[in-house]
Parts: sequence; C-alpha cells; structure tokens
Amino acid sequence: MNDPIITINGLNKTYEGGFQALTHIDLTIHRGEIFALLGPNGAGKTTLISVVCGLVNPSAGHVLVDGFDNITHYRQARERIGLVPQELTNEAFETVWNTVSFSRGLFGKAPNPAHIEKVLKSLALWDKRNNRLMTLSGGMKRRVLIAKALSHEPRILFLDEPTAGVDVELRRDMWEVVRQLRDNGVTIILTTHYIEEAEEMADRIGVINRGELVLVEEKAALMSKLGSKQLTLNLHSPLAEIPANLQRFELSLAAEGYELIYTYDGSQEEDGHAISELLTALEREGVTFKDLNTRQSSLEDIFVDLVKERA
Repeated sequence: MNDPIITINGLNKTYEGGFQALTHIDLTIHRGEIFALLGPNGAGKTTLISVVCGLVNPSAGHVLVDGFDNITHYRQARERIGLVPQELTNEAFETVWNTVSFSRGLFGKAPNPAHIEKVLKSLALWDKRNNRLMTLSGGMKRRVLIAKALSHEPRILFLDEPTAGVDVELRRDMWEVVRQLRDNGVTIILTTHYIEEAEEMADRIGVINRGELVLVEEKAALMSKLGSKQLTLNLHSPLAEIPANLQRFELSLAAEGYELIYTYDGSQEEDGHAISELLTALEREGVTFKDLNTRQSSLEDIFVDLVKERA
C-alpha cells in the first residue's frame, strides 16, 4: 500500500487579485487507499483536486499521477483519473446510458457496452439506463456522476463532497459504493467536511485549512488524538471550585459554576467505566445535577485545537 499513485510537491495556487488558495502543499497518495481530505468550506479542497486533475494550473510545484507529470504528460495523467464533481450541470434531456457512454468517448476509448453495463449495475442504475437525467432523484443523479467518472476505467477516483446535501440513508449507500470501488482496485480521494464520513471510510485523513495542509495522519491515530468527547452536567447548585476528590477526572467549570464539563477520549472502550466512576464520585461528594448531555469534537473544534498548537 506504500506504492505512490499521486505525488504532490511544493504546490501553490494564487488567483488573479492575489488570493492564495493553496500554500506549499506536499502530499503522497498511496495506491489502493481511501484518502479523505477534510476541511471547512473555502479551505482549498476543490482547488487542490482541480489542480491534480489538470483543470486548474498551479502557480508553482508539480504533480505526478501514476508516474506522469500532469502538465507535460497531461493526456496520460488525465486518463488515469475519474472526477466526480459536486453538481450535475448539463445533459438534463439525455439518457443515463448515453451520458455515461459519451463520457467514455471523451477519453478516446473505444465503445465498450459491457463495461458501461457493469458500471451501471454496480451503482444500481441499470434499471434507469433509458431514463432522462431530469427525471432522476438527487441521489440517482449523484450515482450518474460516479458512473460518468468510471466510464473510462480510471485507476484513481476523486469524489468532491460526494454526500453533501443527501440524506443519511443515501449517504450510507454511497459509502458502500466507495468501498466496493476500492475493493476493485480503485484509489479513492474524497473531499468532505463531514468528519463522520472520513471516520467511516478513510484509511488516511488530511486536514486542510486556509489553503495549508495542516496534517496527514492514519485515521486511527487522528481520531485517538483529536476525537475527544465532552459530558456536560447541569448542576442544581453552582460549584466555586472542583472538589479535591474529583481532581483525578479531567473536569472544568462553566456557566458561573452551574456546568461541570468532563472531557474524555471518545475512542476508548473504557470511557463508560470512567463516566460511571465520575457519577459515583459526584454522588459521594453530594454534587447533584438536573440534566446532562454529550457532544463529540466537531471538525471546527479540531481546527481550533490545531491552530492553538501551532500558535
């Protein structure tokens, strides 16, 4: 899995007007992995994949796609890539079959009805092959985008916000499609701002913010470091300070002493025991509460932590 299929070195992109969308990006994508690029809207995710796919020219740096420079050997690099954009913008009156077949032809590939059939069946689109795109649901249109990207048999598939705006059930269906593609040997790079999407699917995660690649980690390592949870207890009476017998827990006070916050590592199985111990200790101390709730670190929380570490 350490065989590189995409190598990005010293990549910068500055648009006219001086806006710097990408700042010195260095990144290697391994063959056969699912790599998730996480970041808020406007972080540079779409710009980065647009540069790799040859749709946007970099201001500096270079990209190798399966050993081919994506500028000097554009054709060889591009034919290895399938790109699934966020939106389907045209061909509303065309059928699913014609749309996907036409995409294959754009890459100079000879017609291959057997391959198109295989792709459509794998995406549960076979029964819709003669339907016009305008008649399809949003979820089915999203699947057509993937089918178009797979029509020319690429080795790499870019998914730009593949589940943005779709319901939870469809999101899980999409995750299953992505896993099947990876099992068939396709390297997957997806951009998302849903941390649960990266957590569910990715082998490795890259975090991008304001055009800078903040970190690249194995998923398990990242979730262990950054996936903290908080238990907030709304107390009946305020505390001036945390009692000595509760000091062994990672506690803090908020809301003028009416909130007791316990921060713990959400990736550990023993968390349930620790919470039980905390509640028992609170009872011993006579600290009573009227409500409690939990929350997991959001991607925004993680960014705040990362920025603090680098300040």
